[in-house]
Amino acid sequence: MLSLLRIFVAAGLALIGAQQIAVADDYPSRPITLIVPFPPGGSTTVMARNVADKMSAALGQSIVVENRGGAGGTIGTRAAAKATPDGYTILLSYTGTFSIAPSAYEHPGYDPIKDFTPIGMIGAAPNLLVVNPALPVHSVAELIAYVKAQASPMPYGSPGVGTVNHLASEMFANEIGAKLQHVPYKGNGPALGDLLGGHIPMMFMPIPAAIGNVKAGTLRALAVSSARRSGVLPDLPTLAEAGVPGFDVALRYGLVAPAGTPRPIVERLNKELNAALASDDVKKRLATEGADALPGTPEAYADDIDREETKWSVLVHKLNLKVE
Repeated sequence: MLSLLRIFVAAGLALIGAQQIAVADDYPSRPITLIVPFPPGGSTTVMARNVADKMSAALGQSIVVENRGGAGGTIGTRAAAKATPDGYTILLSYTGTFSIAPSAYEHPGYDPIKDFTPIGMIGAAPNLLVVNPALPVHSVAELIAYVKAQASPMPYGSPGVGTVNHLASEMFANEIGAKLQHVPYKGNGPALGDLLGGHIPMMFMPIPAAIGNVKAGTLRALAVSSARRSGVLPDLPTLAEAGVPGFDVALRYGLVAPAGTPRPIVERLNKELNAALASDDVKKRLATEGADALPGTPEAYADDIDREETKWSVLVHKLNLKVE
């Protein structure tokens, strides 16, 4: 009886495997929707389009980028989590939505580990630690000494509560043993305006938003936030090199599918994503965003998601940060 049961189970598994292979062989037979959980025009949309066009050509079907912004990216991410797991709805995953929001939001409406199947990483883009040139500091060491010498916490800007820029600044303050005063804005644009105007003295800012002013001398870049130097500003030290050991903050982008998406489909998407990232034109487009391409396996990206969520959740809980 037990042997007969094993035969039925094995036959059932074989049938499921055959069905999945058949689905993968026919995939994709219609356009794929790539949800970007932020409004058009930001770095997430740029990252999505950088790989979507190349993957579309290889797959023989369009990948339609659909922006669904709101609530710090949680609305679009939630919608992707609830989509049919057939490979025709995928999501642009991002540090803010996958590593910070699960801890910062009371009810984000999704679990990045349980509700999604990783496809692969696209890349990582560091921030620059920049100051207004009127600030009398020319290095990270001088900034640390200046911050600690102030009678009250020095202000810094960010594009909003719970953003990577915000938490990078708090991580910096935590690592140097000092207090900083957060001044949140509604986006990088308004924050940049006040930084240039001298209303705030410092902030962490994405490379594309800052580099023009850095080259023009209207902002002073002190360091890059990632563990590796940026190819855009190769002479600029990392924060770890400049005196804050272990500091590593980067905006990380990838592709995921709803949990339960057949493995052969995930593997096909991963294959075409990695091929896109290996192409010179995609590498160049990513470089203009200050990003490095990071091809790899779904398993490697799963490990990265888990590691990043753990890192940021520790800081979020330490700050008692909650976003309504």
